[in-house]
Amino acid sequence: MQIFDAQQTEQALPFVDLINALEKMFIEGCEAPLRHTHKINNQHNEALGTLLIMPAWQSERWLGIKTVSVFPHNHDYHLPGLHSVYLLYSAKTGKPESMFDGDVITSRRTVAASALAAKYLSRPDANSLLIVGSGRVASLIAQAYQAIRPLKTIYVWSKTQQNAEQLVKELNHQGFNAHYADDLEATAKQVDIISCATLSTQAIIKGEWLRPGVHLDLIGSFTPDMRETDDSCFKNTSVFIDTEEALLKAGDLLSPIHNGVIKAEDIKANLSQLCKKEHLGRTSDTEITIFKSVGNALEDLAAAILAQENKS
Repeated sequence: MQIFDAQQTEQALPFVDLINALEKMFIEGCEAPLRHTHKINNQHNEALGTLLIMPAWQSERWLGIKTVSVFPHNHDYHLPGLHSVYLLYSAKTGKPESMFDGDVITSRRTVAASALAAKYLSRPDANSLLIVGSGRVASLIAQAYQAIRPLKTIYVWSKTQQNAEQLVKELNHQGFNAHYADDLEATAKQVDIISCATLSTQAIIKGEWLRPGVHLDLIGSFTPDMRETDDSCFKNTSVFIDTEEALLKAGDLLSPIHNGVIKAEDIKANLSQLCKKEHLGRTSDTEITIFKSVGNALEDLAAAILAQENKS
């Protein structure tokens, strides 16, 4: 079995290829059971952390398992709170083939899935992007969107201005035309695409800021108490999701559904339906589209298979 560190895993997952690999997997499909969650306690039965196990496979082809360990007190040991590993096996023999850096797999497939959705949901001429957030996932958004849209201007806003300015510096070093958004509302009202990747539990983007034709990409909220938008974002807009799991987990959807702003059946389509052309996606230049993702083991498997093929 070969082992690939973070840098090697990243090099095996260029965004153009990764977006295509995700599209292919959403069309073909795979078995992706619900994740297993296990609480890890110490000898006194006090909570230490959580272990997540996320399997997915295609019959007689590839079998993958992502393990994610979340230990909130790791700062006491000067370690990140989250570690992730991805193991890829032959689904015909069960033979382990490769181990990849799970954090890289997760972050890159996450933004690639958003870019894939934006290929169907943003205007073809969209060239201005607002990134809300400044963490690992947010830092990759511009690279992923550049693979599907002719980006000319990028703005970054984060709750911590210093972090946003640092990301702007990094993006400019990569060759982008990036700027710090000192006025979030004014910037949101003028851009073609807004992509949010935060851990916020309170609304950041408001519906009154969404201009005709904008595409709003919501990455951050993956639990019922997390959200990046207010309910008004979902009035008179076209809402799409990555998988049906989003309706069970995402606070950005659960709140407007609970408050009667939208119904679950108002969701236009999921990412598989978009990729299979069962829904056309954006229908006009003035339509406001929203894509809400929570992530899925299908995406991890597609990324790992691509990494396996690219390392050969």
